[in-house]
Amino acid sequence: MPEDVPPKTESRRAWMGLLARAPAPRLAELVAALSDPPTRTWLRPPEQGAVMVRARAGGTGAPFNLGEMTVTRASLRLPCGTVGHAWVQGRDPAHAEAAALVDALMQTPRADGIRAAVLDPLATEETERRAARAGKAAATRVDFFTLVRGEDA
Repeated sequence: MPEDVPPKTESRRAWMGLLARAPAPRLAELVAALSDPPTRTWLRPPEQGAVMVRARAGGTGAPFNLGEMTVTRASLRLPCGTVGHAWVQGRDPAHAEAAALVDALMQTPRADGIRAAVLDPLATEETERRAARAGKAAATRVDFFTLVRGEDA
């Protein structure tokens, strides 16, 4: 990532990424538990589309089009004027709406409460899922080594 990215932008990238990766039912459950959810006005209601996924061969090669991925995007405005956006993989308008709402709320004075109620539990659960997956992968790991025979020493 570029070094000249402001910290506020970097933290917003982090929470938007977390919201996009979060399981939709869990995000919906956490958002439903928020006290006093604000009304919202749609700037762009949830809509599905496709984006081109690009990749690089060998990490340093020229970029190429890997394929398309279905996404749902949404943008909304809170009564205070704060705008929230979301892009999530797949065709789930409820997931995009919940993510956009949390994005908007994280830019308001309620940010600390939203972080504690929504983002922290999602981050903890994501860390646990990754650790469990790494544990499964480690169980199948094979270590290859070379024996040194006495006459080769």
